[in-house]
Amino acid sequence: MQKDRRTSGTELVVLLLFPGFSNLCLANAVEPLRAANTLARRPHYRWRFVAMEDGPLQSSSGLPVQPEPFDRDATGDMMLVMPSYNHVALATPDTLRRLRGAAKRFGLVAGLDSGSWMLARAGVLNGYRATSHWDILNSLSEEFPEVDVVADRFVIDRNRASCGGATATLDLMLELIARRHGTALALDVAALFLYGGGTAHPAPHMPVLPQRTLREAAALMRRNLEDPLPIAAIAGSLGLSQRKLEMLFRTHADLTAVQLYRRIRLAEARRRVLETTQSIAEIAGRCGYGDPAAMTRAFRAEFGVTPRMLRRGANMTPPRDEDPAAHAILIRDRTETRG
Repeated sequence: MQKDRRTSGTELVVLLLFPGFSNLCLANAVEPLRAANTLARRPHYRWRFVAMEDGPLQSSSGLPVQPEPFDRDATGDMMLVMPSYNHVALATPDTLRRLRGAAKRFGLVAGLDSGSWMLARAGVLNGYRATSHWDILNSLSEEFPEVDVVADRFVIDRNRASCGGATATLDLMLELIARRHGTALALDVAALFLYGGGTAHPAPHMPVLPQRTLREAAALMRRNLEDPLPIAAIAGSLGLSQRKLEMLFRTHADLTAVQLYRRIRLAEARRRVLETTQSIAEIAGRCGYGDPAAMTRAFRAEFGVTPRMLRRGANMTPPRDEDPAAHAILIRDRTETRG
């Protein structure tokens, strides 16, 4: 994994949809961004849905979406190209021209599922490593020899990215979040969705994959909030020693396992403070704190306010002289939901 490149400000992600796009691919692209905003308590990302023509689109399963027309001069930080099915017929000359233009204006262009085939047809993957849905991987390699085609779940090569399908899209988005805003946030997002929830011991001859292992650990933490597991027990569930797991956290996440566990528990406490009427004592117990005062101290250290202050602030109407936008920053996560 590359070193984290933390950024400030809000990044614009444009999702280019085509008729018959995959619901699962779309959700796995957008929901991690929404979760990153929620967990970080700041708008790291905003997104737009666009299409080549005006009017509603239907997904492969019939879900209607009303995208905006794809502006020929559109710019942004990321563009995600998502044709899913019928990609050959959808790669019209006009579409390919617009993709070539967009590739010069966006910081990163990614082909999701069969989107990499469309990008290759437009010529914007020449000289890059890329992958695609494995049903068309051989076709991609044979038709576009200028592209270095590899059989990976996802590939990020400089300012191009690609992934092999709907579930691999989540892998790709977690990696992009990690590179921009730190591995700890990406692990928080993965834990919110219980991603990496399998805990079978790896076979002795299988290598330990750091990011997968960390996601497995985070998912275990998320499932065990009220009665937190010892880190040694988490490591044992993953077939590792505690020392090995701690080393993976320090090396690949720049934090300890205990620190991540605390973040996950406090994020859940914050959700309960904002979304429920449970007492602070009950919330403390539900999040693994036997002493509400101990949770309050940890909560304030993490969020800068006590649970009661946060709840009171979320229920306040901003004073006449207060900037409503500033007040919105205080309460914007009130709608936070489980993944």
